[in-house]
Amino acid sequence: MATTKPKILEKPRLFTYDEAVRMTEAGIFNGERVELIEGVLIEMSPIGNAHNAYVDRLAQTLILWLQGGAIVRVQGDVRLALRTAPMPDIVVLRPRADFYINGGAGPEDVLLIIEVADSSLPYDLRQKAPLYAGHQIPDYWVMSVQRKVITVHRDPGPDGYRQIFEVRGDQLLSPLAFSDLVLTPNRLFGK
Repeated sequence: MATTKPKILEKPRLFTYDEAVRMTEAGIFNGERVELIEGVLIEMSPIGNAHNAYVDRLAQTLILWLQGGAIVRVQGDVRLALRTAPMPDIVVLRPRADFYINGGAGPEDVLLIIEVADSSLPYDLRQKAPLYAGHQIPDYWVMSVQRKVITVHRDPGPDGYRQIFEVRGDQLLSPLAFSDLVLTPNRLFGK
């Protein structure tokens, strides 16, 4: 009896958002955190106490300030394309009465994305920043847990963000969509 040789795939199998959702709902990832980036399922970094605390502080601050002027999504996905749905720590979305239950949030709905970065800092700055710029996300912040600095990315273009700067200490920072909300890194990091 002849044995058949298994077919070796020459390129990885790329998944769609809907396929990734079905796999998650079926429990295939066994509770592991994954995000879909250009068709590839990427395992996300583990979340530590400091990371959780900064995300919680940031979420509470934004929710209190924005009170109905926006939806603050915490560690949920945003569907940027058919095969791309990252799971940022914080997404500030345009308000919608149905809270996006009748269709996921897309790039046109995003006002601000914030990543809290500990071990993921290089990934958030080198991989996610160009991804978000390519999908025209207007305001992207990366909060470095180690350095206590916020790297702000604005003015997205095909080659990345054209405006990138760091904010630290008591320097003032406002989201583009909410200029009346004035924050400082010291406040967001709890100093």
